[in-house]
Amino acid sequence: MNHAMPVPNAATPPTRDSSIGGLLLESGKITPENAERVLRMQRELGIRFGEAAQRLGLITEADIQQVLARQFDYPYLQANEGKFSAELVAAYQPFSPQVETLRAIRSQLMLRWFATGRKSLAVISINPDDGAALFVANLAIVFSQLGEQTLLVDANLRAPRQHELFDLKGRQGLSDMLAGRAELDAIAKIDSFVDLSVLSAGTLPPNPQELLNRPAFGALNGRLESRYDAVLYDMPALALGSDGLAIAARAGGALLIARKNKTLLADLNTVSRQLSSTGVKVVGSVLVDF
Repeated sequence: MNHAMPVPNAATPPTRDSSIGGLLLESGKITPENAERVLRMQRELGIRFGEAAQRLGLITEADIQQVLARQFDYPYLQANEGKFSAELVAAYQPFSPQVETLRAIRSQLMLRWFATGRKSLAVISINPDDGAALFVANLAIVFSQLGEQTLLVDANLRAPRQHELFDLKGRQGLSDMLAGRAELDAIAKIDSFVDLSVLSAGTLPPNPQELLNRPAFGALNGRLESRYDAVLYDMPALALGSDGLAIAARAGGALLIARKNKTLLADLNTVSRQLSSTGVKVVGSVLVDF
């Protein structure tokens, strides 16, 4: 029986080859010439394509695991791949105990908050060195790995970090949008993670608290919620000012971050009461240890 290969046209776009061999070729792990060698060994020995490529020394087990993850729409990166910070463990070490914990937190947030129809969540810490920026960056990655259209917003207009973690230096961002100098195209799509986008802080303003209290921020949050399944806000530590309270009020919910042997329980209780008094639901708290 003859099988004709359909010719792509305007009405029939070419489909993406999601086979192991196709993904290895697309990612540059093997060349077309080497692929022919692999296919010959595959036919001769009756083994899988990936196993044949490994036997020929063309790829490693790590390459196979990464391609399998792409087959199942669970993208991650190998060490030194991309320009992102190595601190993004959800990107580079997706099967580590730390990331397993992140996935457990994601599941709780999905059940307690996002499943109720809410789309925005503010992530708040007490002190600048409590690790909130790094935590929310990794949380955003695991949300995107679930297939949720995820937007990470760096609303820390005092000491932002997300542009460094995701290599987005020199871009306009949230402050520029709130000042009317940028539009939604300031949002960066992170191609390595199909469902992840990041809005960096942008130009550091002299009046961050006033800027975040403007009605423009509420309107922007509404626009973002209409485009994304989950909008996660990285905010300045409350020790630096009350910016975070304004953001949390717009989001409607907050996740508190505490650092082991650093954050005082009394401070957490005070912040929790402050948030609740403004109508913000405290979804939960996370103790980080580093």
